[in-house]
Amino acid sequence: MMATKENKDAKVDETQKTDPDKHPMRQLRITKLCLNICVGESGDRLTRASKVLEQLTGQTPVFSKARFTVRSFGIRRNEKIAVHVTVRGPKAEEILEKGLKVKEFELRENCFSENGSFGFGIAEHIDLGIKYDPGIGIYGMDFYVVLGRPGFDVVHRRRKTGKIGRHHRLTKKEGMKWFQQKYEGIILPAKAVQK
Repeated sequence: MMATKENKDAKVDETQKTDPDKHPMRQLRITKLCLNICVGESGDRLTRASKVLEQLTGQTPVFSKARFTVRSFGIRRNEKIAVHVTVRGPKAEEILEKGLKVKEFELRENCFSENGSFGFGIAEHIDLGIKYDPGIGIYGMDFYVVLGRPGFDVVHRRRKTGKIGRHHRLTKKEGMKWFQQKYEGIILPAKAVQK
């Protein structure tokens, strides 16, 4: 006996109604991981920082330029002051795991943005398991994780771009829930802002 089309639709609808997050199109995943080291000056220190990122990711990092001159910091417009790299796929998950281990899988509530992505910083890159090199020194770095769902690429493609519907977009709560489930992470309350 063949199941009718109506029966199949009814079964699919029942599972989606009980738990819509189990639908394969609703699964969250890491779109990309951005690593950034801002040195604040060009020259030798910036070159050494790029070596740190290259050691960690195995990719060639990109230099970022200052957008405007800040005299008090000694920064000139268009001067290279930072270095960053974008990692995707399994390598991104592996590096993120190392970074979260340094933070002991604890993040503050204000680390999460309204679109579900999150970021944090570490003080010393040697905590990630990279051997200390006196020629390079110690650098801190910023991690930023962009989360997404299947179907998010319609916004970025060249032809026939579309919009992501309100119900398919990510929220801060969903990003926090994903972090707690995937990494058994702890979310601490946001720090009070001092005036």
